Amino acid sequence: MSRMFGTDGVRGVANDELTPALAMQLGQAGAYVLTKSKNHKPTIMVGCDTRISGDMLAYALMAGACSVGANCVYVGVVPTPAVAYLTRKHMVDAGVVISASHNSVEFNGIKFFDADGFKLPDALEDEIEAEIKSNMDDIQFPIGPGVGKIKVLSDAKEEYINHSVRAVNVDLSGMKLVVDCAEGASYYTSIEALSRCGAEIVAIHNHPDGTNINANCGSTHMEELMARVVYEKAAIGIAFDGDADRFLAVDENGKMVDGDQIMAIVGNYMKQQGKLKGDTIVATVMSNLGFSLSCEKNGITLERTAVGDRYVLERMKEIGGSLGGEQSGHIIFLDENTTGDGLLSALHLLQVMVETGKPLSELAKIMDVLPQALVGAKVANHKKHMYLEYPKIKSAIEELEKKFAGEGRVLIRPSGTEPLVRVMIEGKDQKQIRAEAEKLAALIQDEMF
Repeated sequence: MSRMFGTDGVRGVANDELTPALAMQLGQAGAYVLTKSKNHKPTIMVGCDTRISGDMLAYALMAGACSVGANCVYVGVVPTPAVAYLTRKHMVDAGVVISASHNSVEFNGIKFFDADGFKLPDALEDEIEAEIKSNMDDIQFPIGPGVGKIKVLSDAKEEYINHSVRAVNVDLSGMKLVVDCAEGASYYTSIEALSRCGAEIVAIHNHPDGTNINANCGSTHMEELMARVVYEKAAIGIAFDGDADRFLAVDENGKMVDGDQIMAIVGNYMKQQGKLKGDTIVATVMSNLGFSLSCEKNGITLERTAVGDRYVLERMKEIGGSLGGEQSGHIIFLDENTTGDGLLSALHLLQVMVETGKPLSELAKIMDVLPQALVGAKVANHKKHMYLEYPKIKSAIEELEKKFAGEGRVLIRPSGTEPLVRVMIEGKDQKQIRAEAEKLAALIQDEMF
């Protein structure tokens, strides 16, 4: 049986793979594992994004937590980084987010934070999974006054907004922004925070109805934002994903600026200000080779990890780093929050624009983005880690690695959140690497069907 937890919690189609029954079990096992060493009645904070299945799964999870004696604080629809922050601020014992991030509406997920707002290490997730598989045999279920209760925290959004604008003090007066909220959790917090900083906001996709999250919008569908920035003559376009833990930008000419470029821009500025701890940025193996070359040129050490912002965070904690993230836009400012934070990332980039007086297109020249092709092969979720067990696939990968040796990179990996095997190739010729990536992805899909 494949592992229940992926790189970002437990994911699946809501009410099919991720059922209310499983959510209740995760609530029971998670509350028990994360709070069993406490000598008081534990409290867990729970939030969700805007997808229609959020309340169903949140209340099922909270019912499970209450059944093992934990109290729950429900904050409703807020960004994932808000739950991480509020878990620490209110000194509760754990936090939970019900979200499938950038995925479409039929999916949902459950991810845990510990009392310090950090995503759980593999060992703790494995312990939660083991409790579920053992039918919670070692858990004693309380009765009477021992059962937990649920409280609603109504001003959670305001607390997170206040924290964000205090953390990055920037005056955006006179600056026009186009902000794509992905019909997700940032629909209120991002617009309100950026408005408080004085910006003129053109908001798009900020009317979630429970079914339209990430639908041709947000950080995974940038085309509309690119065109709108040019039309509005805006200084920048800002795109969040469904739970607002990632952010990508569009410059004034309508060109996308990805997570690598954002980290290069902000990281170099932080170094100049003496705020980049160890003059080091932590990123994943998916980051563009051009990012590595830019860091080297500017005297910044680049540390690489496995794919997933949790692994970036683990390395940042180990070395005492202050900046890390992913090309996809998960960027962590560890002095200000404990997880990827789209709003904080946007504010930091805007701060560099304001304080240098440079347009984003000029700032983005700090690195040359080398041609990179990324293609996903759709496979059954339980098979995605087995691709090297297929001789034709293994042979094709080996041939590609020989072909691009010294002139690029070939990286094959199963997605941590979706039923995909991702094929990434870097090289000199965009058409060639795209064709090779598509060819290999088609082979993986055919062989593993």
